[in-house]
Amino acid sequence: MSDIQIIWPIAFHLLAAVVLIGFWRKVDVQRYVSVVANFIAVGIAVWLFANVWSNGVLVMQSGSWGAPFGITFVADTFSATMVLLTAISALAVSIFSAVSISKERMRYGYFSILHFLVMGLNGAFLTGDIFNMYVWFELIIISSFVLMTLGGERPQIEGAINYVTMNLLASVIFLTAIAILYGMVGTLNMADLSLKLAEEQNRGLVNATAILFFVGFGIKSAVFPLYFWLPSSYHTPPSAIAAIFGGLLTKVGVYALLRVFSLMFIPDEFMTNMLMTIAALTMFTGGVGALVQTNIRKMFSYLIICHIGFMIAGLGMYTELALLGAVFYLIHDIIIKTNLFLVSGVILKIKGTVDMKHLGGLYDEYPKISLLVAVILFSLVGIPPLSGFWPKLFLIQAGFDTRAFVLVAFVVIASFLTLFVIAKLWSEVFWKKGSGTQEMDRPFTYFNELKPIKKAVFLAPLVLLAAVSLYIGFGAERIMQVALVIAHDLKDTSYYLQAVLGATHSNTPMP
Repeated sequence: MSDIQIIWPIAFHLLAAVVLIGFWRKVDVQRYVSVVANFIAVGIAVWLFANVWSNGVLVMQSGSWGAPFGITFVADTFSATMVLLTAISALAVSIFSAVSISKERMRYGYFSILHFLVMGLNGAFLTGDIFNMYVWFELIIISSFVLMTLGGERPQIEGAINYVTMNLLASVIFLTAIAILYGMVGTLNMADLSLKLAEEQNRGLVNATAILFFVGFGIKSAVFPLYFWLPSSYHTPPSAIAAIFGGLLTKVGVYALLRVFSLMFIPDEFMTNMLMTIAALTMFTGGVGALVQTNIRKMFSYLIICHIGFMIAGLGMYTELALLGAVFYLIHDIIIKTNLFLVSGVILKIKGTVDMKHLGGLYDEYPKISLLVAVILFSLVGIPPLSGFWPKLFLIQAGFDTRAFVLVAFVVIASFLTLFVIAKLWSEVFWKKGSGTQEMDRPFTYFNELKPIKKAVFLAPLVLLAAVSLYIGFGAERIMQVALVIAHDLKDTSYYLQAVLGATHSNTPMP
């Protein structure tokens, strides 16, 4: 059975982007259309998740060409969860954009490009074809490059060049790996690749191709030592754009790593050791990098890198509990990182700078906003029972089970580094006696100059995402059930293969 509804999250954002192009010069209309469209997109994502949760894996064969001959779209619990998280983050960013992005940027199609970007993300999560995933990655790169350069300021251009250069290099490596795969087994369907690669006799070539995939996805997800492009790029665009980048763009690389290295390349001892080593170095270098920063956005960028290490650690240990921890952390991290960059936008709006040397006194001036930010920061650190606590607990437990004691030590060190970084941020920005606002070298409307309704809209996305983070923490049992199903499906792919290949996969029993 072909479920065409799977592509609704993709098609709907394409429709929204096209409609927004029709209002090219009417920026006020664009604001409302984009926010309403993202509300509807959340509804579609909830429906897709509920459908998958109730009925299992949904499959659509485009053009009625059965797998492995046509392009397959697959919605399992993992991809449906990623689509839902994307929808929630995009809704928060669109609301924040409505009051924070300048009209000049909107006149150059900001909201249309934002919907094209989300369409690309949904396509990457829902595709069951490895070349089709490459195509969605290209759409993501093009959309994000345009978003990053809107405004044309010199730091943005420099950051965008770093970003697009490294991501194009990753795409070249990704495409090379795909070409080798196709030459080796003659298929691009990921489920079919899973079966044919397992039977391939040339294990040396299979392992070399796996390394190429890891390098390609490793650049996109910013693991050690391939992360240097991220801190020099993510602090340059406006906070709303940095939020969608920080929350989702590196996570699509993590999603691809988890999907490919559970379905197509099952990690052997060499690969698991390599993944754990890279995870440990990613956590440590990211944490130390955050520690020495004074620019809040650069600090958050290094924290993205540090916490990518937690997810790679789960993949490296490759047990069901470790994958549960990695997936749980992925769910938590998308929401919390999106919110962190929105927080940086609020601080910039209040003080006119995100440099901690010139910040201070926010708690005295805005105690309610400070308490809201405290909830977000405590969730990031993982104060029990908030959202960042549970996945670290699962990862540490998995580390003891697999006797990966050194990796456990790095998880603990990275957690303390995160705590120290956030304590420094809180002390410098909120508790330290502060100076006044910094004068901007361009026309700028400060937070206290906004009308009350605009102030409320400015803070609404932070409240929304903080509420989701609290739900993840206090409703950890429900999130754990979802993460456990995903971890089980990553370890045992027979249900996925049966759903995609159907009768052609008759030798693999249903669980």
